[in-house]
Amino acid sequence: MPQRKRALVPINTRRRVKGDEDYFPFNSLPVECQLHVLSFLSEVDKCNSALVCESWSCLVRSGKLWRVADYSRRGVFHLGQEGLLVSNREFERWKSWVHHYTHHLISRGASLLTLKASFDLGDQCNKWVELLSHLLENVHCRDLSHLDLNWTFTLLEPLDLRVHTSSSSHQDNITKMDQVNNFQILLAKLVHSCPRITKMRLHFDWSETSVALITQFQHLRILELKYFWVFKGVSPNTLQTLTKSLPNLKSLTLHVLVPLRNLGISYTLESLSLEFLDVSPSRGLVFSCLNLPALRELRAKKIVRGITLDRRTRLRIQSRWPCLYQVLREGTPKLQALNNERLLPNWKEQSYRELTSILQQSCYCLQHLDSWLW
Repeated sequence: MPQRKRALVPINTRRRVKGDEDYFPFNSLPVECQLHVLSFLSEVDKCNSALVCESWSCLVRSGKLWRVADYSRRGVFHLGQEGLLVSNREFERWKSWVHHYTHHLISRGASLLTLKASFDLGDQCNKWVELLSHLLENVHCRDLSHLDLNWTFTLLEPLDLRVHTSSSSHQDNITKMDQVNNFQILLAKLVHSCPRITKMRLHFDWSETSVALITQFQHLRILELKYFWVFKGVSPNTLQTLTKSLPNLKSLTLHVLVPLRNLGISYTLESLSLEFLDVSPSRGLVFSCLNLPALRELRAKKIVRGITLDRRTRLRIQSRWPCLYQVLREGTPKLQALNNERLLPNWKEQSYRELTSILQQSCYCLQHLDSWLW
């Protein structure tokens, strides 16, 4: 058979056809689609992409690409240690990065959805509260929804190895008050600038001022309040006011240490919306009444306090506390899980062996606490 002759195509034409096949019209996409694609890049890659062409440079300047302000990055936070042994040079380098990063977010008109930071707000030298306030004042943060703030500790800050004097306790008190005052200043600014926060994780001092401020975040759905000053008690009225004043709260995690002088105090929780409650990080937190009609899961843990009481004192204190089982039966009609264990449908009508075992781990009443060592 005679061979079919191959059509002759100019070389430059063949190359153009191949180029057309490989060409992806990114610049033809709607701007919102382009921004969505670029949003998957890391912050460094976003800055590098601005060097590709003028149109990409304009895209990268969009505040919608800068949704997260995360001061806990750069290989620091994952170490999970406070008081790391670092040099002053490392700390100064990190501090320089913090200020440069803040300027970077402001210059790009960041439109923040998430703010994560760990700064000692009582630090009079570095004035971290002013840095965070400056950030909030100069970016768009009206839609900020997630706040993760440790205001008691600065990342990569060198340990203070100075010899403590007799007045160190007094100085610690002053430092803690400075921290609280600056925290309240920052919290008030957040109330004004970021009223739509739905998820909040932070240390908390439980003062009336701080409780009044945090209850103004009426969109809160997830809240975790961690230890601040372990020797400072939490009054039952304060805790009850907090939960009653947040109408959209779905998840609450509490780190509360009840001081030894307050043993015998019990607490009431009321919330029409709360579905998940975790008090397992707390110590000595005993409930006398729960009014949680929507609660589906509870986590609670009885933690040994390491103190020894004589039998008469122990019985006098414990006699004030109702059994957790009774409290749950009366105040949590929709409860489905206790300490990660699925409850049987008839748990309110009759206790059973597995439930009794869980109560031994979480209830402080006379029936479920038989040790003198707390």
